[in-house]
Amino acid sequence: MSSEAQQLARQLLDRLAGQAEPATAAGRSVMPHGVTAARQPLPGRLGAATSPRPTARRAPNRQRNRTLLTDLPQVRESLARDKQLNDGLAAADRPSPYYRCHEGVNGATIHLDGREFINYSSYNYLGLANHPRLTAAARAALDSYGTTSGATRIVSGNIPLHHELERIIADAYDVNDATTVGSGYLTNATVIGFVLGEKDLAVCDALVHNSIVTGAQWAGCQRLQFRHNDPESLDSLLTRTRSHFERAMVILEGVYSMDGDYVALPEMIEVARRHDAFVMVDEAHSFGVLGERGGGIRELFGLPGDAVDIWMGTLSKALANHGGFIAGDRDFIQACRMSAPGMSLYAAGLTPATAAGTIEAIRVIADEPERLQRLRANSQRFLDGAKAAGLDVGPAHGTPIIPVMIGSTLKAVQAAVLLADAGINANPIAHPAVAEHEARLRFFLSSEHTPDMIDHTLKLLTEIVAGLGPRLSKI
Repeated sequence: MSSEAQQLARQLLDRLAGQAEPATAAGRSVMPHGVTAARQPLPGRLGAATSPRPTARRAPNRQRNRTLLTDLPQVRESLARDKQLNDGLAAADRPSPYYRCHEGVNGATIHLDGREFINYSSYNYLGLANHPRLTAAARAALDSYGTTSGATRIVSGNIPLHHELERIIADAYDVNDATTVGSGYLTNATVIGFVLGEKDLAVCDALVHNSIVTGAQWAGCQRLQFRHNDPESLDSLLTRTRSHFERAMVILEGVYSMDGDYVALPEMIEVARRHDAFVMVDEAHSFGVLGERGGGIRELFGLPGDAVDIWMGTLSKALANHGGFIAGDRDFIQACRMSAPGMSLYAAGLTPATAAGTIEAIRVIADEPERLQRLRANSQRFLDGAKAAGLDVGPAHGTPIIPVMIGSTLKAVQAAVLLADAGINANPIAHPAVAEHEARLRFFLSSEHTPDMIDHTLKLLTEIVAGLGPRLSKI
């Protein structure tokens, strides 16, 4: 270092020393915690004369009491809810229906705590989770690639199975590209956060999944909701608000996971286009289920692939694997791959076994159409039987998701426990997932349920609901 540079450095250090006086000296200024002197502004040029700066006398630095995570109101509220539920169950000598571990495959039957149950709490709609072709494909991928693709896809975690699966998905939607993501929840949150910004509007059905709400939060956009599955409500909302935002996206679900009805998609698209809004459809519970060949809501209504801007789906429901995907325009999909955090950027791709298993699942659905036929017959049998017994199934109309409205969290849990005592596993859906007065039991039907299973379940369910007393009225 030259002598001139050394002199400048000494001047800088002297200046900094003069500004960062020790906190122990009475009347001296104190640096904020975590702020170094190097970050303080330097008045004037180096070496220039400066007048002394007055220092303000500050109160002694008092020690703050440490804030604990368990002091957060959301943590305390959750723990209080859990305690209330568990205390009630303990008084009745019943286990909690939540977070129970099962052994074996989660299908039309399930083994819990050493007992076999008729099971209505699985997304395994087509019974593919233990299909020999899927397990063989996953095993072959494990032998070839190991347990992981090893990195984010953009770096060195890309494998041919990813592209093969994405080509199959794109073809299923009659669009020219698709990309997969390691989580279905993350798929929604990421793509919405990528498309929309602070000057934009997310227009959501009132019953969309929480991952869509999270995506709007990540985007920093305004989120407004319209009445469930009501095109007129959507039109009214957009008429009032569209001009106040640069971009808008209408976000729908193919099948709504709480109520078991499917979207009035053609009408929704017509309204959205009239107001220059993008359309995104979450097909988590409809791809592989709706349509003659399981092609989803698009096949059900006979729509072209470009009728919707973003087709989103998950691999964990009918396809019996894990992860998510979006399908659409090639340029848009490529931009998501390269620039949307959480898709291929900053997140690992699908495991080789998942990619291979999903490819085989789509092939099995095509090769074994009787699975879809059984699923539809079982769904209709349960729905018709529930209605005939006077059970409230809400707006459900023949999809594999059938809610039975109970009316309060406590009664929904009681009903689930009584069904479990009789060897039937059906999970309660309670606040905050739904409004308290809309607490329910939710039944997922499978192609592997038998008519006897369904009839036996409906008989017991009718008796149990009748014994719970009247439902809570809507507040």
